Amino acid sequence: MTTPETESPSPVIDISIAHSPDSDDAFMFYGLATNKIRVPGYRFSHTLTDIETLNRKAQDEAFYDVSAISFHAYPYVQDSYTLMGCGGSVGEGYGPMIISKSKLTTDDLKKIKIAVPGTMTTAYLALKIFMPEIETEVVPFDQIIPEVLAGKYEAGLIIHEGQLTYSTSGLVKIVDLGVWWRETTGMMLPLGGNAIRRSLGAEKHKIISKALRDSIQHALDNREAALEYAMQFARDLDTSLASRFVSMYVNERTIDYGADGREAIRKLLDMGYKQGIIPIAPKVDFVD
Repeated sequence: MTTPETESPSPVIDISIAHSPDSDDAFMFYGLATNKIRVPGYRFSHTLTDIETLNRKAQDEAFYDVSAISFHAYPYVQDSYTLMGCGGSVGEGYGPMIISKSKLTTDDLKKIKIAVPGTMTTAYLALKIFMPEIETEVVPFDQIIPEVLAGKYEAGLIIHEGQLTYSTSGLVKIVDLGVWWRETTGMMLPLGGNAIRRSLGAEKHKIISKALRDSIQHALDNREAALEYAMQFARDLDTSLASRFVSMYVNERTIDYGADGREAIRKLLDMGYKQGIIPIAPKVDFVD
């Protein structure tokens, strides 16, 4: 018989988390990644990978316990994952943009090939809803602006920090899909969120969701320190622009989408399904 002094310690539960190496994701995971937020009995490991790779890995085999994904990818992984109610990024009247070296019309866009950051990104889904007949080619997201500048493509679909830096390269905005979506639906444009493996079960879902929500709140409450941490992932941004970018995509909506935010996710995916862009009927549910 063991005594309290000789009992073995409880095993630590390892939770793998994957997100993109971007300043906004780094900001929201600051608390967990730096152990400012701790959960007794849990250990969190972090993998940083571009979002299109994460979209593909989540489809393959529920690769990570928690994974950032584009909302476009969710129907493809919905049997293995459910959405967390926190940790998402939405565009409230702004979002992915089509940019070019010269001003183009929508008719012009129908005649050219546009560089896109991946066919599983929400940017791509919004683009195809906007203009189903548009021709695209996948280019790594951080190479789209250079490729357009080099003349390889007449236009590109940009995400992440490029939304704030394109004009400094002499490029012009053709369409802001977040603006178009707001004008078309009256809703915010949901871009990416965090999915959690269903097999973890309700108790772990609750504990992990609270940990992420606490991490986001800690970053918002300790903005200067969290921003300093996030700056190491802020490609081509000075502190002022990085702060602006983080504010766009980590805010009260990241703590909780709200009922209208959740409805916007369903609306976007339903439109994609009805237009034949997504072949799988979306069944959106959340861990609260």
